[in-house]
Amino acid sequence: MNETVAPGGAELRARAEIDLAAVRANVRALRGRAPGAAFMAVVKADGYGHGAAPCARAAVEAGATWLGTATPQEALALRAPGAGVPDDVRIMCWLWTPGGPWQEAVEAGLDVSLSGMWALDEVTRAARLAGRPARVQLKADTGLGRGGCQPGDDWTELVAAALRAEAEGLLRVTGLWSHFACADEPGHPSIAAQLTRFREMVAYAEGQGVDPEVRHIANSPAALTLPESHFDLVRPGIAMYGVSPSPEIGTPADLGLRPAMTLSASMALVKHVPGGHGVSYGHHYVTPGATTLGLVPLGYADGIPRHASSTGPVLVEGKWRTVAGRVAMDQFVVDLGGDEPGPGAEAVLFGPGDRGEPTAEDWAQAAGTIAYEIVTRIGTRVPRVYVNDGNDGDGGSGT
Repeated sequence: MNETVAPGGAELRARAEIDLAAVRANVRALRGRAPGAAFMAVVKADGYGHGAAPCARAAVEAGATWLGTATPQEALALRAPGAGVPDDVRIMCWLWTPGGPWQEAVEAGLDVSLSGMWALDEVTRAARLAGRPARVQLKADTGLGRGGCQPGDDWTELVAAALRAEAEGLLRVTGLWSHFACADEPGHPSIAAQLTRFREMVAYAEGQGVDPEVRHIANSPAALTLPESHFDLVRPGIAMYGVSPSPEIGTPADLGLRPAMTLSASMALVKHVPGGHGVSYGHHYVTPGATTLGLVPLGYADGIPRHASSTGPVLVEGKWRTVAGRVAMDQFVVDLGGDEPGPGAEAVLFGPGDRGEPTAEDWAQAAGTIAYEIVTRIGTRVPRVYVNDGNDGDGGSGT
């Protein structure tokens, strides 16, 4: 097991342990679901809270040949020498605003997504300044109603303009792509409708002369459940980190995945209190009788959802406990029912479940949200500690 060391050898107040062997195993499992497609590892939002660069490297070791980010800044950071991403791995970014770092992206060889004419104008100007063609992917809005170019006249105009710029040597159209709205809801009628629309928009572009390297629409749930959507490339995000896209699709174990993040903290205080003692702001929890309270030094400034007040589960010395009262900015309390764990005892908020601990999905249910948000929101005050760093060459994931 390889592990980072706490600064100065000090014990960590809290830690998010990231098992990179689990990331590699998840990538291999997902590649097995789409054997005919290339694999884009989506590492936006700092790798869904797990660390973009370490997870990108792990994914590449397991066979990913593309990396996906939202912002150009995220993509440029992965292309920097210190990130350790091989030069032959393609990096795509798709969330652009006017005035973005188009020239830097072109010079770095990034694949940039275009959804409208303003973006095409900016990237072609950047390509002239850079003295090299831009790699662009045209995004189609097939029904999500978010980013992407509308079908019909808008798509006709964008395709025609992209082909003119390609003929001038200013860009290369490397991809045609879209994104599902409801792939995490098996059987939703929008899924088939979006696939049909995507095929139509791709066929139109190719009929006009676009010759893309990749066509892609499959996110995590589609990669897992919709083989007809795999086309040339799949781009799993949350599933790569071992988290199920939705309970309707299955648990991580059902899907052959293993959660990579374990969030824990050292108990800061255990004390005896009498019955009728108010706990935390607003006294939304009052002890029903004499008990012991444990102070967990994590709060909403660290990404612990305040909406999980009085509901969030924590494992302490083999027993599930529940957040007592409100989650505060830096800390929360659990009622230990008279137990007296020693100073610094481990409180596990979530993990793979091997030790009976809660999972990210348990916290999502407690907070009325999705597991994506639980792992992604863990803040920078919580150190990431990487285990199993380096390609072990197996499909396992233990420490």
